[in-house]
Amino acid sequence: MVRAIVSQLLTAGVLLLGETTAYNQRRYIDNSSGTPEVIIPSASSYNGLNLVPQMGWNNWNAFHCDVNESLLLSTAQQMVDLGLRDLGYNYIVLDDCWSIGRNSSGYLVENPVKFPSGIKAIADQIHDLGMKFGMYSSAGVFTCGRYPGSLGFEQQDADLWASWDVDYLKYDNCFNQGQSGTPKLSFDRYDVMSKALNATGRDIVYSMCNWGNDDPYDWAYTIANSGRMSGDIYDSFNRPDDRCPCTEAIGCAWPGFHCSVMNILNKMPAITSRTMSGYFNDMDMLEIGNGGQSDSEYVVHFTMWAMNSSPLLIGTNIGTLSPANLAIYSNPAIIALNQDTSAGAAVRKWRYLVDPDETGQGEISLWTRTMANGDTVIALLNAANTTMTMNATMNDIFFDQRTAGAYRAPPELSQTWDVYDLWANRMSEEEAGTIINGTTAEISGNSTTRYNATATSYSKGIKDNSTALLGVQVGSIAPSGTFSAEIARHSVGVYRLRAQPTEGARNKDEL
Repeated sequence: MVRAIVSQLLTAGVLLLGETTAYNQRRYIDNSSGTPEVIIPSASSYNGLNLVPQMGWNNWNAFHCDVNESLLLSTAQQMVDLGLRDLGYNYIVLDDCWSIGRNSSGYLVENPVKFPSGIKAIADQIHDLGMKFGMYSSAGVFTCGRYPGSLGFEQQDADLWASWDVDYLKYDNCFNQGQSGTPKLSFDRYDVMSKALNATGRDIVYSMCNWGNDDPYDWAYTIANSGRMSGDIYDSFNRPDDRCPCTEAIGCAWPGFHCSVMNILNKMPAITSRTMSGYFNDMDMLEIGNGGQSDSEYVVHFTMWAMNSSPLLIGTNIGTLSPANLAIYSNPAIIALNQDTSAGAAVRKWRYLVDPDETGQGEISLWTRTMANGDTVIALLNAANTTMTMNATMNDIFFDQRTAGAYRAPPELSQTWDVYDLWANRMSEEEAGTIINGTTAEISGNSTTRYNATATSYSKGIKDNSTALLGVQVGSIAPSGTFSAEIARHSVGVYRLRAQPTEGARNKDEL
């Protein structure tokens, strides 16, 4: 019966799910009635998982191979203590360099010096904290750190991770034996692990990390839950690097690495349509806290990753977070954009190259995104070298609506929109410091700076008009009007636009 229901929905185009949906159809079924409980139109999750982007922590950016059991467990506890888990950062992901090889039966063996309790025991302790545990391998004969990869051992490795109660796999692209160069070659190689994970019967989020090689945004959404769309990030705002040779996502023959925040961001506009519920374009891990950028540049980094529905994986040492950096990671108004059930990416409406800085780079741009409840979010990004007064006209903000071919003007252009600044309630360094030193009070229900998404989901908080998620109203835009804001050098202004009720709507509410 269940299979028949889903099959009919697929045929009708109600669900856009991959062929392997049957493995996890239970996620769409109400256990009590046996009928569909929640079906999200246009959800593309091939396994029913990751309908909004994953959030958590990964050790690689800050620690590389210098990882052990103590680091994983202490980080998990710190994320609970700092309120990060309850903001949605619930995955602890162990990256490369964790194994010592394969045993005589061909199974991977964890390093007993780094992980004396064993991976299963570590996963259990992380689960006891209300968090989830992820691991790493590569679709090659070796990992990038030259440890054994999973190419040719996919089912054996997937079964092992399932037996350890792993919830997440980051799957890299190193030493792939030449099985790349066309989309079909890469698809087939990554699909083997996709099927292997599903065959375990355990819910495991599949995070492909093939660096945008062979255009995964055009094929990976039927076999994975996220896919890297660029070469590796490094902790720079906009400095070009020859090791990251591409400035566009489409047709990039060699993605490379050492890609700056702005390099990666400017690859997103061409592939926004390939971000969807269940599959997200992964812009790589967050660098906030690693020291290579200014505070305002880190705000740009966090904001634009969130607004484009990239996975949000913290990539720094949680134990040394400064109050300023904790305040960035903890802005619930920005995280709410990332976790919005619309599951879309921002659209860049315009971009102008202006006023270059010492790296030779300089630009300003307008980005917009429509949210699930009908709100619109705009980002005025100033990556130029001086403070700019930036403008967003209603015609630009609602460009897609007014050019959609409808026989009448879109209603958005005739409405008045209230404007809310999503960084205006950023937590002060003093408040963040009390969280770090453990002297803070519990989160109050009317807090404007803190939020507990474990207790109240972001979608419900938005519906309830939580100030922590809405920010501060800074003005309104009249029909056919313009919104202006002064944006500092290497900064971004982010605003949620909410339509004022029409007279008809107000009368209906009164009735």
